[in-house]
Amino acid sequence: MMEWLQLLLPAWIMGTLLVFLTAPLGCLMLWRRMSFFADTMAHGTLLGVAIAGALSLPLWLGVAGTAVLLVGVLWALHDNRLPNDALLALCSATLLCSGLLFIQHVPSLRPELLSYLFGDLLSIDWPDLPVFTLIIAISLAILYRFWQPQIQFAIDPDIAISEGVNANWQRLIFMLLLALFTVLALRAVGSLLMGALLVIPALSARLLANSPKQMVIWAFVLAQLGVSVGLWSSAALNISTGLSIVLCMALSFAVIFITQKLKNQTQAA
Repeated sequence: MMEWLQLLLPAWIMGTLLVFLTAPLGCLMLWRRMSFFADTMAHGTLLGVAIAGALSLPLWLGVAGTAVLLVGVLWALHDNRLPNDALLALCSATLLCSGLLFIQHVPSLRPELLSYLFGDLLSIDWPDLPVFTLIIAISLAILYRFWQPQIQFAIDPDIAISEGVNANWQRLIFMLLLALFTVLALRAVGSLLMGALLVIPALSARLLANSPKQMVIWAFVLAQLGVSVGLWSSAALNISTGLSIVLCMALSFAVIFITQKLKNQTQAA
C-alpha cells in the first residue's frame, strides 16, 4: 500500500492542482466556442517536444516556445474572410503531422512517443510539484484579474467592446493562458487528449448549472472526480493514465446526460 501511495500521491496532487485551471479555462473555451483552439495548441506540444529533443533542450522549453509561437501565428492569420475553425483545423493537422515526422527522426524520443501522445501522470515526482504549483498559482492570479472582462467578452463581444473591454487584449490573454495550460497538461494526458481534459468537464457542467459561477464549480468538481478515479483506476488496471482519466470524464458526462434526459421526460409526462 505504501508503495502505491509513493507512486500515486505526487501524480494525484498534480492532477488536483491542474483542475484549478481546467475548470475555468474549459468553461471560457466553451462559452467562446473555441474547442478547436485547445486541440490545436495540444497538437503543437508534440512539435515542441520533437524540437526540444533534436536540440537537446528541456522539453518544457520546446513546448512553451512552440505554444507561444503558435499563438503568434494564429494572431497573424486572423482574417474575417477565413473561418476560425477552418484555420484551427489547418494548424492542428499541420502541427500534429510535423511533430510525428520530427519524432521519427529523433531516435531518443521514439520509446516515449505513447506517453507524449496519451500522457503519463505517474511520471510526476515530488521535486516537480513546487514548480508546477507556482506556475498554476500565477496563471490563476492572471485569470482572476481578468475574469470579469473574459466573461463579458465570451457572452457578447459587441456589448463588451461597447463597455470598454479591449477585445484583442482579452483574446491574447486567453490564448496565452491556454498555451501555458498545454505545457502543464502534456505530462497528464498527452497531446491527443488535452482538449478532452478541458471540454468534457465543462460540457457536463453545462447540463447541471444555471449560471456561469455554478458551471465553473460543477466543472471543477467533475474534473476532480475524473482525475482521481481515472488515476487510481489506471494504476489498478495497468492502463495509460491519460486514457483512464478521459474515459472516466466521458462516463460521467454520459451518466449526467442520460439522467437529465430521463428527468425531462418524466416531468413532461
